[in-house]
Amino acid sequence: MSIRSSMHVIGAIMLETLLNADGGGFRGITIPHDGGHTAQFVDYREKKLLTVLGEVSVKRAYYHDKEYHCGLCPKDESLDIVATSYSPGVRRLMSKVGAMRPFDLGHNDLYELANIRVNAKEVERVSEMVGDQVEAFHGGQAEAALSAKVIPIKAVPRLYVSMDGTGVPVVKRETTDRRGKDGGLAKTREAKLGCIFTQTSTDKEGRPIRDEQSTSYIGAIETADEFASRLYKEAKRRGIDRAAEVCVIGDGALWIWNIADEQFHGACQIVDLYHAREHYWTVARACFKNKEEQNQWAEERRMELNDGNVERVLKAIAGLSALPGYDREQCEREIGYFEKNKERMRYADFRKRGLFVGSGVMEAGCRTVVGQRLKQSGMHWSVSGANNIIALRCCQLSNRWEDFWEYRAAA
Repeated sequence: MSIRSSMHVIGAIMLETLLNADGGGFRGITIPHDGGHTAQFVDYREKKLLTVLGEVSVKRAYYHDKEYHCGLCPKDESLDIVATSYSPGVRRLMSKVGAMRPFDLGHNDLYELANIRVNAKEVERVSEMVGDQVEAFHGGQAEAALSAKVIPIKAVPRLYVSMDGTGVPVVKRETTDRRGKDGGLAKTREAKLGCIFTQTSTDKEGRPIRDEQSTSYIGAIETADEFASRLYKEAKRRGIDRAAEVCVIGDGALWIWNIADEQFHGACQIVDLYHAREHYWTVARACFKNKEEQNQWAEERRMELNDGNVERVLKAIAGLSALPGYDREQCEREIGYFEKNKERMRYADFRKRGLFVGSGVMEAGCRTVVGQRLKQSGMHWSVSGANNIIALRCCQLSNRWEDFWEYRAAA
């Protein structure tokens, strides 16, 4: 037996002794139960519990409610082991690896790093269960902020809200009657992701600096209305009411700006510069076959857009649209895009004010929160399973993991 195994055995014996020091948690012949009922003591029952030190047996007083026809062990509630054979510490480790790694690799990690033997299906089940609890925790904090029961102490000069969508591969039953972009049956569902961060300074050149550790993420596969409520509550939790300035950054998707108008009225709206550039490049590729002509025309538009002179960009595209031989339909589509978003593209003005003009934080969030875990080869999720893992990853990547487990311990 290795030294590590010996230490685990000794630790498990000591832990078992400590857990059973109360004699089983007897609380009287009868105890109050839900709905004004009483539950009567029956006997003591043992439960095998897997802990980070190994398996232990826990002695618990068992009570029965005759009216509800159900049994309960109050000691399970105090130890946070109701309806589970895994200790909180083991569940924490299982959900941690389940959020970061494919389940069939996560169970190997647990064995190699902590000598915890569980199968991949159990890692999946516990990860989704904890993800559901994380979602409830986030929801509770958001509701508290919404009701003004919790008020952020520190005011921030500038708060940014950014949002985007990314496809998540799902099982077939989750795409019934849903069509993909190619007209066939959809194979993905859109996960909407939002991030909120703050800015208090700029560098020597006047470029904005994101406050370190200030980014929080929220997200789920849900409707735009549901996501709008989720994002607004997170903004309230982050102190939007105490922000001197609020900026919303996104691409040209209609649902994004609908949320910005409805939930963040009066905020500065900025179309991500790099998404905007894609649209004049679409025109260049559609109208010019020669690469040199494409590059020259696009470079002129780049300088105009950098100056926030959207009217010049519109005039250039309209000029191509009027000429024979060019893709008029594509030009008119892009004219509509720039016309609709022109006040969100005054990039020279935004830069003078020391504002971000790109959604790099959001783009990275889509890759990190969703892509790296939920879009690997061969993966197909249920919506509920994907949402639970997204909740876990948002919690971890928003530096709220410790807060959640402290909440669990105090509940």
